[in-house]
Amino acid sequence: MIHYENLFNSNNKFFTEFKKKFEQVINSGWFILGNEVKNFENEFASYHNVKHCIGVASGLDALTLSLLASNIPENSEVIVPSNTYIATILSILHAKLKPVLVEPDIRTYNIDPIKIEEKISSRTKAIMVVHLYGKSCDMDPIVQLCKKYNLILIEDCAQSHGAKYKEKLTGTFGGFGAFSFYPTKNLGALGDAGAVLTNNDNYADNLRKLRNYGSSKKYFNELVGFNSRLDELQAALLSIKLKYLDEINTHKRNLAKIYLENLKDDFIKPVVDVDYFDVYHIFNIRHPMRDKLKEFLLKHEIMTDIHYPLPPHKQKAMIGILSGDYPISEEIHNTTLSLPCSFGHTVDEIFRVVEVMNKF
Repeated sequence: MIHYENLFNSNNKFFTEFKKKFEQVINSGWFILGNEVKNFENEFASYHNVKHCIGVASGLDALTLSLLASNIPENSEVIVPSNTYIATILSILHAKLKPVLVEPDIRTYNIDPIKIEEKISSRTKAIMVVHLYGKSCDMDPIVQLCKKYNLILIEDCAQSHGAKYKEKLTGTFGGFGAFSFYPTKNLGALGDAGAVLTNNDNYADNLRKLRNYGSSKKYFNELVGFNSRLDELQAALLSIKLKYLDEINTHKRNLAKIYLENLKDDFIKPVVDVDYFDVYHIFNIRHPMRDKLKEFLLKHEIMTDIHYPLPPHKQKAMIGILSGDYPISEEIHNTTLSLPCSFGHTVDEIFRVVEVMNKF
């Protein structure tokens, strides 16, 4: 069986270092907001050439706290892609703001800059872009719109660790770059974890308070905060894996190249452009008979996944919150299929997937 993702295989290379570091953390007797968190924050900020990194408990918290740290007035509008994962929408709602959906580009699956401006109103205060599947959004026109309308730019980088647009890393274009380190990510922890990048000193100060009960001094609380701290153990393990992030991305890019060069044109493959350095957190194809293709592959012992089967505006939880028609988003959700493409997969396994798919 070729699994869609096998986290043992993906992390096996790091286990020796993990075990040694785990023992060090246990023996230190310090488990919350200690040196391991500081070290990872410094390393992750340095990797991106950004002033501040603030570790938090999850990618959702990274997005929610970014919105709160920006002091956007309640009930303001935030523009967001209509085909994103639900967490992006939830962060806007948790911050007591209103999500305004914009359709993606059918070629890249990222928010379509051409469609953003028509959704900007006097209540719009931010644009939250999502670098989906490991491909950066088309950032030049988005940055220009933020400047034109004085909007805060928040990047959801949950799937784009190490991805670039015109040689610039995602997470470094706007006021906030929010990351998830969920275990399946290119830079994945062994549990939930997240972080926010920013060059703004005030934003960083707010984020550090918000993640820790609104406090910068123990037992003295300046903001209505949360308990959302990246813990010492996850930070320590992330520091180990960060050293290998470029290697992880190179491996995934090599596997993606096999798909791109060998899959039949019956399958709609990800677009490749010189301005984009894609890291393929997810390698997705589209096909009008997606469900039959998924079943066909499973019969041949190849597991796949769907990111995502239902768009946000169709979710039960969003009844009465999100409205409107989003045909491009629905087309993507109805036809997309995610293929095995992890650090734990071998070249031979990917060629096997290609062989079976080309018989469909």
